[in-house]
Amino acid sequence: MTLSWTQIARLGLVQLCLGAVVVLTTSTLNRLMVVELALPAMLSGALVALHSFVQITRPSWGFWSDAEGKRTRFIIGGMAILSFGAALASLMVALEVAGQGWGLVVSVLAYVLIGIGAGASGTSLLALLATGCAPERRAAAATITWLMMIFGIAVSSGVIGALLDPYSPERLMVIVAVVTAGAVLLTAAAIHGIEARVIPVRAPDHTPLLKGLAEVWSETRTRVFTLFIFLSMTAFFLQELILEPYAGLVFAYSPGQSTSLSGAQHAGMFIGMLAVGIAVSGLKIGSLRGWVTAGCVGSAVMLVVIAALGQLGIGLLTPAVTVLGVFTGMFAIASIGAMMQLAGQGRSGREGTRMGVWGASQAIAQGLGGFAGAALVDVLRLSRDTADAFSLVFVIEAGLFLAAGVMAWRIIDGGRLRAPAPQLVPGE
Repeated sequence: MTLSWTQIARLGLVQLCLGAVVVLTTSTLNRLMVVELALPAMLSGALVALHSFVQITRPSWGFWSDAEGKRTRFIIGGMAILSFGAALASLMVALEVAGQGWGLVVSVLAYVLIGIGAGASGTSLLALLATGCAPERRAAAATITWLMMIFGIAVSSGVIGALLDPYSPERLMVIVAVVTAGAVLLTAAAIHGIEARVIPVRAPDHTPLLKGLAEVWSETRTRVFTLFIFLSMTAFFLQELILEPYAGLVFAYSPGQSTSLSGAQHAGMFIGMLAVGIAVSGLKIGSLRGWVTAGCVGSAVMLVVIAALGQLGIGLLTPAVTVLGVFTGMFAIASIGAMMQLAGQGRSGREGTRMGVWGASQAIAQGLGGFAGAALVDVLRLSRDTADAFSLVFVIEAGLFLAAGVMAWRIIDGGRLRAPAPQLVPGE
């Protein structure tokens, strides 16, 4: 059997829960630490980056879910760990001790748990989708689940923001308790029975972890796609921490206007993802290879446009960022679809391990890309004016996107990956 549309939508609810809990820790708590607790932005930024770097453990979670042959326990267990970490981090903020002494130590532990939980649950969920979806439904499944995650991020951000005003520690903990407990319960209900009905029961795999990881890494297609994920995601996240400061410093946007700019970008991403999902799965227009490449090239063009707007003083930043979101959404959802196709190629029973390797590559790129973009702007502003500094970083990001687009066109062929002949790699 393969996953039905209803079951795919139920798995999308798990993605929604992941998005809702993660955004609580990376957005709401970040703002509270910087504004209400007056902690250095670097401190809260380091904690957020920590949860990304911890997700280098994704290959291990993917391998263990492969070996056990039961991904449901990893999905629910990971969500529980993620939710506990979010609640613990929130408690440190509510007690106003997140940035000092034992409170900082507990906060670090909390963000480690957040990274572990997101990695365990998210990787196992993607592996379940990859193994349970019929090939012709994978692009649509990726679209549905990712749109639901973005929806969860958008709605939870708005609702939490509205309920949190006026702020009080007690109000924060009530909201966090509802969000985290609700996420675990909804995940358990959404995933219940799906794996047992769809995925054939197989004997546990007793291959040692390191040997299993080495087997997957010896596959040329896995290594090549890992490099593509790292390159493209570094480009994707390079502007994450500098776009709103760019709007404020160069275009004199108010805090409210710069926040709405982020909303416009995510709205564009939603449109881009939806368009690709409909085109590939519904209308049979184009291929994943073509949409990944088009998304990368389009993103590069719009980044150059955004850089030029600052140089020319033209106030069209919001529409340009919206179009950038459309192209990045196209690239992201097509890449995820290709990832789901490629996860089933090679040695069977290693879908989760491959998803874990690619998830770890994305997480590392997210942490490095965001930090590198901010650091480059700071360094460049020492020797040139603000508009020039931001523009140069956007142009660098455009170059990375172009390189990723060229790489995607060369390595992705239909639903498969072009790679050197297997015999060139010993043991593959």
